[in-house]
Amino acid sequence: MRPENDQLETRFIHGSANNRSHHEPATGAVNVPIYLSSTFHQESFDTMGPYDYSRSGNPTRQVLEDTIANLEGGARGLAFSSGMAAISSAFMLLSAGDHVLVSKDVYGGTFRLITEMLGKYNIDHTFVNMTDLNETSRAIQSNTKVIYVESPSNPCLNITDIEGVAKLAKAHGCLTFVDNTFMTPLYQNPLELGADIVLHSATKFLSGHSDIIAGLAVTKNEELGERLAFIQNSFGSILGAQDSYQLIQGIKTLGARLKQSSDSALKIVSHLQEHSLVEEVYYPGLSHHAGHPIHRRQSTGAGALLSFRLADKEAAKAFVEQIRLPVFAVSLGAVESILSYPATMSHAAMPEKERAKRGITDGLLRLSVGLEHPGDLIEDIEQALQAVARTRQKVSVSL
Repeated sequence: MRPENDQLETRFIHGSANNRSHHEPATGAVNVPIYLSSTFHQESFDTMGPYDYSRSGNPTRQVLEDTIANLEGGARGLAFSSGMAAISSAFMLLSAGDHVLVSKDVYGGTFRLITEMLGKYNIDHTFVNMTDLNETSRAIQSNTKVIYVESPSNPCLNITDIEGVAKLAKAHGCLTFVDNTFMTPLYQNPLELGADIVLHSATKFLSGHSDIIAGLAVTKNEELGERLAFIQNSFGSILGAQDSYQLIQGIKTLGARLKQSSDSALKIVSHLQEHSLVEEVYYPGLSHHAGHPIHRRQSTGAGALLSFRLADKEAAKAFVEQIRLPVFAVSLGAVESILSYPATMSHAAMPEKERAKRGITDGLLRLSVGLEHPGDLIEDIEQALQAVARTRQKVSVSL
């Protein structure tokens, strides 16, 4: 029997609090069995067993759901077919006539859901600079039911005081939802800070291998968990057994992966800050970052994600075309470094005018640092920046 106060790194490997052994009891297998069954035989005519149909519950998925609930310190965990499925299902807790308050700088897919889908159900919204608690407080309406937070935000890594927002929400009878994808339970626990639901695109750091699409949600209390589980079952947006197994395996190595990537990210940030072609670096681990004091208070690490701004689209294009090691792709949080161009990738669903308001310029690049040697990444970044310099010199000569 494991003690209740096991550290997170131990709990990543040994799973949920309900799984008291280090192995599967029937056979001694050290890995969770993959129950590839859509339906389950019932022994009793009068009483159904714990599982009847895999949309409603699957033993492999249950281990994953118990694990993430344990890691986030919540009452109920739920595994969805994608991060957006988890976020969408959480918003389905709202009713017609409700209002939601949302971080101004939010993931493009969440922006699209809020602006193009919720209105069809007569659910109103307001985007607000949630780094300013006074502005957030003023934006709360009599029908506000949810305050939705991303911290750090995507892609400029702005920091919201989660505890402060949660106190505002409770004072006005609202729920607080927090997207914890970037920090994971290793570095940040929103439920401990007062949030009601924590959400993850588990495709990212929790999985870590760019091989599955998955979403997770954890509720602070059982009543909210039951409501969200009803929505999950009703919409059928569940994670399959095979993907649940792969995600369990990914979570086991989260501590080692994210710590190494975060250490490398800090070294890369230090290099970028010194480069004349880099106009700004966004990373909450920097002491001059506006949200650094709050982030240090509510998180235990700065993470493996950073963004940096070059002069313009042409500079960003030259950099991307010269870089060698990071893959140029959507997504983040993998063993391989991933370079993204938010304007046409993560935030393509956001109109250009709205992107400009949020600092998502045509020169902005986002880098998810993987497990490559940091020296190799820095060398690669440097030669790509040299290509940017050559491009700018050619433009200057032509003028």
